[in-house]
Amino acid sequence: MTAPPAKPDISTATPMIAQFIEIKCANPGSLLFYRMGDFYELFFEDAEIASRALGIVLTKRGKHEGQDIRMCGVPIDRADDYLQRLIALGHRVAVCEQMEDPAEAKKRGAKSVVRRAVTRLVTPGTITEERLLEPGRASVMLALARLPAAGGKGQGSAGQESAGKDSFDYGLASIDISTGMFSLSTASQTSLPAQIARIEPREIILPDTMHDDRQLRDLLGTACAITPVAQMQ
Repeated sequence: MTAPPAKPDISTATPMIAQFIEIKCANPGSLLFYRMGDFYELFFEDAEIASRALGIVLTKRGKHEGQDIRMCGVPIDRADDYLQRLIALGHRVAVCEQMEDPAEAKKRGAKSVVRRAVTRLVTPGTITEERLLEPGRASVMLALARLPAAGGKGQGSAGQESAGKDSFDYGLASIDISTGMFSLSTASQTSLPAQIARIEPREIILPDTMHDDRQLRDLLGTACAITPVAQMQ
């Protein structure tokens, strides 16, 4: 299992940047749309990724640990357009809203920061808004799990060594949450690519132990977003 990243030191950060870092750490793997007035701002590496993906200007705002804080932003009234473009590129976005009026924050002190919280996670397989869906294409999320192949000694989901090539079967569960269509199927390692191509998922969810398997990642290719999740013990 991949170890979680160490939490950055925020002891020297401004209250606003400290809040951003804490919320970002709670939503790893997602670009954080951090609401500031009439804009969603992105900072640090998120800003660099969004600037390249969206063709928007990368600027800077102050310093953190001696380095410029890179930032870019998108206006609230055009946020869905930018979300659609990011999702089409396979990115995940955590939308962080202001949960109180700035005037309320000021009552707690001049340096108090507005309370914010993530209210929405947007991924390629979880969008339901018609304006964000790609016309003519289902928005399917696919979950994968490893199963011991019939008659074999293959690896279970815990990650033990395999007994040989193609000693797994895979369980596939797919859902289009915009329509409620749901299906279950199985595939061998050799038939897995064809099964996935038939389903045409926008996003694949799989255990992080499977995500760490380079051979499987090569088998899945780059046709859609792949999201690893921690396994339950």
